[in-house]
Amino acid sequence: MRNKLLMIFLFLPIALVSAQRLTVSDDYLKISAEWDDPLYTTYTAAMERSRLYGDKGYKMDYYSDCAPITYSGDKAGRFFSIWKIDQVVVNNISEYYEKPIVTASFSDMAVLEYSPFRGIKIQETFFVYSSSIAVVSINIKNEDRIKHDIEIYPVLELGNDSLSINNFDKPNAAYFTNHHESKYRLISGLYKNAPYPTNTRDIFSAGFDLYSFGAYNGDMNDFYNTIKTDFYSENRNDSLNHSVEGNKDFIALHGKLSLQAGEEINIKYFRGWQDEKEDSKELINQINKLKQESLQKYLDDNIRLFSRIPRIKFKSEDEKLIYLGAFNLVRGCMLPPEGETKYNYYVFSREPLWGWGHGHQVLHESLSMLAYAYLDLVSAQGSQYVYMEQQREDGLIAYRHGPRGMQDYPHFSKALNRDMSSTSAPFFNWINWEIYSVSKDKKFLADAYKSGRKYINWLFENRDLDHDGTFEWGPYGIIENVRDWYNAVFQVSAERYLDVDKEDISDELECLDLTVMIIKELRSLSKIAGAFSLPEDAKYYESKADTISQLVNERMWDNEKKFFFSINKEDHSFKFMSRDLRREEIIGFLPLWAEAVDNERAAFLIDKLTDTTKFWRRYGVPTLAADDEWFTPYVDYCCKWNGPVWLLWDYLVYDGLRNYGYDDIANQLADKMINVAAVQLRKNHNFWESYSPDNEVLNSPPNYIWDSILAKLLIDKYVRLQ
Repeated sequence: MRNKLLMIFLFLPIALVSAQRLTVSDDYLKISAEWDDPLYTTYTAAMERSRLYGDKGYKMDYYSDCAPITYSGDKAGRFFSIWKIDQVVVNNISEYYEKPIVTASFSDMAVLEYSPFRGIKIQETFFVYSSSIAVVSINIKNEDRIKHDIEIYPVLELGNDSLSINNFDKPNAAYFTNHHESKYRLISGLYKNAPYPTNTRDIFSAGFDLYSFGAYNGDMNDFYNTIKTDFYSENRNDSLNHSVEGNKDFIALHGKLSLQAGEEINIKYFRGWQDEKEDSKELINQINKLKQESLQKYLDDNIRLFSRIPRIKFKSEDEKLIYLGAFNLVRGCMLPPEGETKYNYYVFSREPLWGWGHGHQVLHESLSMLAYAYLDLVSAQGSQYVYMEQQREDGLIAYRHGPRGMQDYPHFSKALNRDMSSTSAPFFNWINWEIYSVSKDKKFLADAYKSGRKYINWLFENRDLDHDGTFEWGPYGIIENVRDWYNAVFQVSAERYLDVDKEDISDELECLDLTVMIIKELRSLSKIAGAFSLPEDAKYYESKADTISQLVNERMWDNEKKFFFSINKEDHSFKFMSRDLRREEIIGFLPLWAEAVDNERAAFLIDKLTDTTKFWRRYGVPTLAADDEWFTPYVDYCCKWNGPVWLLWDYLVYDGLRNYGYDDIANQLADKMINVAAVQLRKNHNFWESYSPDNEVLNSPPNYIWDSILAKLLIDKYVRLQ
């Protein structure tokens, strides 16, 4: 009986939703973004309707004149609408009577307004409902004094392959097709044993009465010739070809409407995507349910979520767009509990998708929680609880944590003559303190304090093996120290293609960056103890931080160069074999962030920082001084540390400047960071893993979670002033 009822439901006729334009009830969240405004335009489903595997996000292109408004998914093609109004085909944005303006944008939704033809006003809403369903809802209003005949052609085009058509389901107005998605990615291939869908199903469905449908080979120029029927042809036909089999480059739906003056109507179309092993009936049921719903309630959910962020009066609309975009970036990376964690967690990127972007949480990426806490406190705390629940009994917080559990990447230690677990750059206690500063949640802070004390003890036992008070990265230092390829100090050669074990020497040095991070962890533990009125604990951790700070100043400060450097583990010199370790890197400024330097030396650091031949570049502070022989301003791949600007590390410099009262210079640095993001967002509407300090052209992984730190930067910059 249940199956019969299901079949009856599947074949119910689809009614049009009554005309209803979506409204943004919160004036602060209303925007007016034109094609060249710095708007972030990547969208993923809300956390509660998302999953790690079988997840699809989309990039919206509303700015390219040579195409219609387009939504594209990594390895899954693109979809868009072509208009025909009073027999005039409107193919591309360049032909629109009024070009698109984005009036609202959230992590899963964008609302646009435009006119493809004089008198026809469109409100188009793009909504990623779930990991498997994307919706385009179009409100069409005839604002003219005359009737207009309107035809719309939603198109799904794979682009890099063909769609294999299974069938066209007329009762559900839906094409069912399949296509293959490789696990290969340019930056980092997907985990071969993880259940990423490769043989996938597409459902392309109309939420309006179809006039025709079709599937074709060729491109949009060919399709124009199809839909622009020849007025003088003897066999004139305004229907698509109703193809229901074969491998095709694209499929299309076709609707016809006639609107009287002042009349308006809502239509929708849907892109469903899933592993072909999954139940297609379940997916089409979800789509049919959405055909009957207004999207206003989902827009209102976003408005409620964003009601929590600080309402900053920005000097420019650009800053506001970057502020909102940074929150959208981090929110769009959040996923619900699954696997071996009962808490929500993040990935580095959901769209585009690459392997290490799904490698689970790492502490330096978790610095994005400093911003995210202002949007969703419970979720930000949940992300930190992932580390606490999976922390090893001896206190280790490993390199990665998430649904696959703790991943500690054991690596052979010459010092111990055995394998040793890997951790991450220790920002744990600082993040917890910063989240608490927003939440004031004592339960969270108590849990964090218990975990943080265990972790700091593990670091003392395992990252200071010679017990001299300064610290070495572990044997798999190249992932622990965060500073990847082309590191002028930790790598033996300028070429980055040799074996990792032979290249990285960070376990053979007393490392400035790790030592300063531990100082910051201790100072954060002291603050946490103070919040619980534990004066002895607070004094103990602060004293430890001061002692290590003194060692940093005694051992790692070079009077000749007036800068901090890592040193040889064996003799505390600035030499390793024949190499001079005094390479001026961004980490030399971290003692400002950890409050580990006196005012006199801080002034020397500021002189170095603001030297335009070294670190004070157009788009921020580079990872390596510009006068170093390894420096390059060119960002031609991921993960480079010989020149590119990493906004997260620039934020640490910014925070350090404020610690020592250099607010004017801090604000100048903030402006550089905001500007470099704005330049790219105007050009391509992406955030990036790293940026060039000097140039506008770059190649690095897009939409990396930690650029969300810009929201925290803007809060720090403005809240103090307002």
